[in-house]
Amino acid sequence: MEMFFYGFMQRAFQASFIIALIAPVLGLFLILRRQSLMADTLSHVSLAGVALGLLINVNPTVTTLLVVVAAAILLEYLRSLYKSYSEISIAMLMSGGMALALVLMGLGAGSSTVSIQQYLFGSIVTISSQQVALLAVLGVMILALYVLFRKPLYVLTFDEETAFTAGLPIKWMSIAFNVVTGVAIAVIMPIAGALLVSSILVLPAAIAMRLSKRFDLVIIVGMVIGLIGMFSGLAVSYEVGTPPGATIALIFILIFMLITAWKKARMLMKRKKNASLADH
Repeated sequence: MEMFFYGFMQRAFQASFIIALIAPVLGLFLILRRQSLMADTLSHVSLAGVALGLLINVNPTVTTLLVVVAAAILLEYLRSLYKSYSEISIAMLMSGGMALALVLMGLGAGSSTVSIQQYLFGSIVTISSQQVALLAVLGVMILALYVLFRKPLYVLTFDEETAFTAGLPIKWMSIAFNVVTGVAIAVIMPIAGALLVSSILVLPAAIAMRLSKRFDLVIIVGMVIGLIGMFSGLAVSYEVGTPPGATIALIFILIFMLITAWKKARMLMKRKKNASLADH
């Protein structure tokens, strides 16, 4: 309980609570739209924003937001060019973003190595009250947008042609979703780390899909799993001194393995029970 006396840990748990609520919403739509790698792409691009901010002595959060929003719009444009090969747009943007980040880091002459490390792997020590406030605003916005536009997004996710026929602005909806996802990644990245922020967005929803097939229930279960994974990951990270993003991701993978093992054991027991009933 000692860790709760520190201000940075209080802010870390506040931030984790908000992330746990919004991650399943974004993660589920990313999975259903088969765009899980998009989050990974935007997280790589966000490093270019961090490097740019450090290079020109501007708050990296501001430059990251601008770069990621531009990348999210560009991603939708590239996706429209390669409609049958959407993975090309992801590969192009991921490699381009990473290359730009490395060039900007090189121009920085290594003076900001520590800061880059913090953004790469995440740091619970550097979470500021402003970041928590920004995350809270983002969380309210995402949850409000989900409540207001759940049905149109649902139609867009499962059948773009039907959405287009129904008169929905599918292009602008896709751009808006990409931008919101990009902004979420930019805000979450200093806490979770650029290398693993996409897994923290996607894994809670992916695990919840193993437990339920109902859309809304998957999100609720994902939030519960997110809270368990985020809080336990932060506690372990504090006690052991490991990077928070990596620790949280490993906790999620452990939860996935336990749930998978439980489901398989339950299935085997059910088969044995059915077999014994058939023998009688």
